[in-house]
Amino acid sequence: MSVGYSEEHIKTLEWREHIRLRPGMYIGKLGDGSSQDDGVYVLLKEVMDNALDEYMMGYGKKIDVSITGKEVKVRDYGRGIPLGKVLDAVSKMNTGAKYDSKAFKKSVGLNGVGVKAVNALSSKFVIRSIRDGQLKVCEFEHGRTVKDSPLEPTSEENGVEVIFQPDEELFGNYYFISEYVDTMLKNNVYLNSGLVINFNGNKFFSRNGLVDLLNENISKEGLYPIIHLTGDDIEIAFTHGLQYGEDYYSFVNGQNTTQGGSHLIAFREAIVKTIRDFYKKDYDPSDIRSSIIAAISIKVEEPIFESQTKTKLGSKDMGPEGPSVRNFISEFIKKQLDDFLHKNSETARIILKKIQDSEKERKAISSIQKLARDRAKKVSLHNKKLRDCRIHYNSNDSNKLDSTLFITEGDSASGSITKSRNVETQAVFSLRGKPLNCYGLTKKIVYENEEFNLLQSALNIEDGIENLRYNNVVVATDADVDGMHIRLLLLTFFLQFFPDLVRKGHVYILQTPLFRVRNKKETRYCYSPEEKAKAITVLGPNPEMTRFKGLGEISPDEFKHFIGKDMRLEPVRMKKNDSVNGFLEFFMGKNTPDRQDFIIDNLRIEEDMVEEEKPLN
Repeated sequence: MSVGYSEEHIKTLEWREHIRLRPGMYIGKLGDGSSQDDGVYVLLKEVMDNALDEYMMGYGKKIDVSITGKEVKVRDYGRGIPLGKVLDAVSKMNTGAKYDSKAFKKSVGLNGVGVKAVNALSSKFVIRSIRDGQLKVCEFEHGRTVKDSPLEPTSEENGVEVIFQPDEELFGNYYFISEYVDTMLKNNVYLNSGLVINFNGNKFFSRNGLVDLLNENISKEGLYPIIHLTGDDIEIAFTHGLQYGEDYYSFVNGQNTTQGGSHLIAFREAIVKTIRDFYKKDYDPSDIRSSIIAAISIKVEEPIFESQTKTKLGSKDMGPEGPSVRNFISEFIKKQLDDFLHKNSETARIILKKIQDSEKERKAISSIQKLARDRAKKVSLHNKKLRDCRIHYNSNDSNKLDSTLFITEGDSASGSITKSRNVETQAVFSLRGKPLNCYGLTKKIVYENEEFNLLQSALNIEDGIENLRYNNVVVATDADVDGMHIRLLLLTFFLQFFPDLVRKGHVYILQTPLFRVRNKKETRYCYSPEEKAKAITVLGPNPEMTRFKGLGEISPDEFKHFIGKDMRLEPVRMKKNDSVNGFLEFFMGKNTPDRQDFIIDNLRIEEDMVEEEKPLN
């Protein structure tokens, strides 16, 4: 069948139409707020970037942020947008002051797009600019101008206030998770010592920069006091802990580059080279970096990022006339860290012992690694455990943020998900029975246990999460006692050996409906007894009610509703004060009497949720 192609097929879209038609090009993905990289947080970040740039240029000492329901307000106290250009600044593409490097030398947003995307993707968008006793207000709906007010006198301080509400037509029934917003705003103050950010009644402030960031994210003290190195356009802080893996926080011009980039690669290389030179021994890089927790922040002139969401630095040089990023970071660490280790012999001794301990453990498991890798490849080739997808998180595809691995129990559940999934972005890994309780075991067990070894291989995290294969790791188990137990065993595995998967917000629990309530005209899926009661009220008397006892009972056609655009995911989150060891010891350790006492003290008799299926009238 041939398709016509003529002048009428060539279309020109307005700026707002293009952003709304292809939002992924501007904010990565939409999402409902359950993930840290969902679009609602990117919109907030874009507005914050402008406020932070004002502070970095020396204007304004605080930023006020509030989120009430779905409405977001950001007020800075900088210079304010020139009043005659307020409308253009938020509604005309490729318009902004950051094209002038004299006004914004080392800014995050340099392409004149960010706040326009916020405008276009919001059902309500208001901008207020105050300069020298005058106020200019412009209001928009879905990117269209609805009010362009004349100038009016004001006694307010100079600055800009942006009020917006992400559009539910695009984002659905979204919500903001306060911990995600807290993390973003705290990172902003760690990178801008002296800045005050007020958020919903909380005040964020930092005196010690990246040291404060690490202290906020380390549940227990490191093996030695945090090493803090600062210089022109660079700040570094790191220590070693007792956890497995490597944990990094990287930033460019205040932007959290969650996927790293050229600066993080250079940092990891420089740490290895400097420590090898200091101890005069060719240690394996994995032994040097094992259990490291580090933060690096650099400032680059006219940075180049690999996407509009600016999560990975692509710049090779520090600026048009500056040194390469690699040489700049390497020379800084070589001098500063070498000097530090010579002056702090106790810290140098602790680092050496940590390296030697890691080397000893690595060699202890090396004999079984090859066998385990071969086994993983063989099983993968025969497609017994993993039904893969085409797009992965470690690729350059624009849809990589949607890449998802569902971890299921049993053939029936994995079969239903496999038949109903999106083969482009959704993969399925099938467990065989309950996994081992790995609490208190060494990483050797990851290679000796077939299930853990194959899961590690599927995720591609043997050497850390830099090459993580899927952005979203979703535990999909039945909503019964066995399903909850399997869920806990999997979380124990991740927290014990790959805690950065959880810290970085990659792990989720799939929420599937407990009930189906329907009549001849409508079907409703309910995730709680309360939703079931409401559905019965809406659908009228004597509807058919079914209680889903397991994922395998949900047909593939129905499953499409639960893993599509309306998929409900519950993020697994960790806070600084969450003690991983304490959590795992209580739930998974050998303290059965304590658990028994807890269960007895907290036992509640729940309403029997099992419903007999009733036929349609």
